[in-house]
Amino acid sequence: MKDIEKYIPFAEKACDFLTNSPDPYHCVQNNVTKLEEAGYIQLSKREPFSGKVKPGGKYYYTFNKTTLVAFAVGHQYQPGNGFKIVGGHTDSPILKVKPHSKSMGSGCIMLGVECYGGGLWHTWLDRDLGISGRVLVRENSIDESSGETKEKVVQKFVKITRPIARVSSLCIHLKTVEERKSLTVNKETHLNPILGTAGILMDGIKRQLTGNERSDDTDDRDVNQGKEQDFWKRQQDPYLLELLATELGVQVKDIADFELNLFDTQPACLGGIKNEFLYSARLDNQATCFVAIESLIAYTSSTSSLFENDSEISMVCLFDHEEVGSSSAHGAGSPIVSEAVRRISTALSDNPGILNPDLYSASIRKSLLFSVDQAHAIHPSFPSKHEKNHSPYMNGGVVIKTNQNQRYTTNGVTGFIVRELVRKAKIAPVQEFVVRNDCPCGSTIGPILSATTGIRTVDAGMPQLSMHSCREVMGIVDLTHGMELIHAFFQHFRDIDDSLEG
Repeated sequence: MKDIEKYIPFAEKACDFLTNSPDPYHCVQNNVTKLEEAGYIQLSKREPFSGKVKPGGKYYYTFNKTTLVAFAVGHQYQPGNGFKIVGGHTDSPILKVKPHSKSMGSGCIMLGVECYGGGLWHTWLDRDLGISGRVLVRENSIDESSGETKEKVVQKFVKITRPIARVSSLCIHLKTVEERKSLTVNKETHLNPILGTAGILMDGIKRQLTGNERSDDTDDRDVNQGKEQDFWKRQQDPYLLELLATELGVQVKDIADFELNLFDTQPACLGGIKNEFLYSARLDNQATCFVAIESLIAYTSSTSSLFENDSEISMVCLFDHEEVGSSSAHGAGSPIVSEAVRRISTALSDNPGILNPDLYSASIRKSLLFSVDQAHAIHPSFPSKHEKNHSPYMNGGVVIKTNQNQRYTTNGVTGFIVRELVRKAKIAPVQEFVVRNDCPCGSTIGPILSATTGIRTVDAGMPQLSMHSCREVMGIVDLTHGMELIHAFFQHFRDIDDSLEG
């Protein structure tokens, strides 16, 4: 019987992180804040790393503000030594606001949205939804040398936790017998959230569009003829723009563009009879993001003698766009990891700024990538969906994922390394997952990164239920299991790898 109380403080810290990270922008921003507090220094991707990256140093940089690379150079690092990389992803299935967001129907002001990833979209029905994301804002500044006014566009993050939108389900009384048998959601017509009623909002909309108190039905385009047009703004709901401007402390006219998401406003929380569960949105895969950065910070803290004796690079890479295939400039299919290994190796070479190809190749062969993504716990109401000998439980330990068809990257050697980490660190045993032969298998960033970098890779994750639902669940004990295993990876990988033949 586990003493559940000792796991609660770490789980509550995870709840705060998850509640405050409704999208990849905030997930990365919140992790950056923690890294900076722990002494990590931001690097510019546009400048050489040579002369900046040194043994004992701790660094980070981002891509698109949705992908994060953080690493620490062991104090005893020597050129040609390996990389210990933990990979995860910042994105989750979500409703994203369309470029033309304005929509109306049956007397309601609505919001045009696009389904991102493979969500269980029926779980978004009847949820209280807020809006978050990135807004581009025009700002004027005075050039000190010329005294001229110059315009620049800045990126601001917004998180509106007030429930301002809702996707309402159809009542049972209006459904046919066939419709009642199965819940089918048309992603194009059934998921547009309602913002308000036209009768209440239209007067305010007219005032914003025209700058006067007119409330007649004159076409907006006729009213604004002869005036400077912002064609993008004309496709947005004026009340949404006003809400964003108020939240950011700017004027509507200065909003240039946005990338917005809807999210469930219900905070993450602990639940279950003994508070042994964590209920939250986006556990896949922000639970990994939280645990990975916490582990890296703990391992490289100023009070850690382990980091003082480390001779390798400890790294965490958190990518965007995993849920849609990873093929983007800042997804796992991009050159980000290969570029990071090459640039860091170059900066730390015997001749800084000059990469030794032979040492670089040796470094790749000494490295391991730990692809960590949430795993499928066995569902007590659907036990037949799991292979009976590979059915992980919540609160039962981290799960090693294996698939001989290379949907996961684990093989005999990399799986052994993880089990040996557990033995050496004396932490909770791992569980095993193999999908049934008559069931399709999902995948992760693991196979993509393994193929593009040539680095050995293993797939693992913390078990959960309701994956890709608007609200998911996992065991709080597994958060600690995950952190302990990643910490053990940073600490013991080199000894274990050196003991392996070949």
